[in-house]
Amino acid sequence: MLPFCPHCGSPQIYLQDYEQQNGGVETDTTGAIPPPRPRQVEWKTAIRCAGLVAGVAAGLSLVSQRVQLVSLLSMLWTISGSMITLALYQRRRPLAWMDAGVGARIGLVVGLALVACLGGAWGIGGLVARYGLHSLGAFDAELTRTVHDGFEKAVAMAPQTPEAQRFWFSPEFRAGMMLLGFGMVSTFLLVLSTVGGAVGGFVRMRRNVSA
Repeated sequence: MLPFCPHCGSPQIYLQDYEQQNGGVETDTTGAIPPPRPRQVEWKTAIRCAGLVAGVAAGLSLVSQRVQLVSLLSMLWTISGSMITLALYQRRRPLAWMDAGVGARIGLVVGLALVACLGGAWGIGGLVARYGLHSLGAFDAELTRTVHDGFEKAVAMAPQTPEAQRFWFSPEFRAGMMLLGFGMVSTFLLVLSTVGGAVGGFVRMRRNVSA
């Protein structure tokens, strides 16, 4: 026996005597898939929606590296990723329960998807730009200037040994700086997506109740 009505989503009454008389066999069903149980997330749909939004964000990010006019659209899409995902999720599952908790969990998944897709897109874009287009000269100069300024500040605070100086200007140190920057961006995206999902879930819950 289905726990929910396949037509309206209302919970069904379980009659033990009726179940025993019919041997536990469903006698009248349309074969339709019931809606998700209240306060549960239909994760298959949620992950698909999050993946779609993250994929579009990664594509816009790659295009924005060549077309500056797309940068604003890419930033707005990434920031609004959890809101867009919730809209797609409710469009595909209109009877699914929605509140701040559900929105926050979906938003966290959106943040993880954004971090994965954007990280992959930036990595591929960096490889193409460095070894294919050879267009990272300005980026390397800016990174060298940042490392030099940081080293000068460190020297002003305390004398640096030759080994420390070599480490400051080594490729490993630069790679560490880039990974640290990506980690900070990833943390920001996770927090932003989770909070945005919670706010979006709360707003959509109030709309459902008022309707």
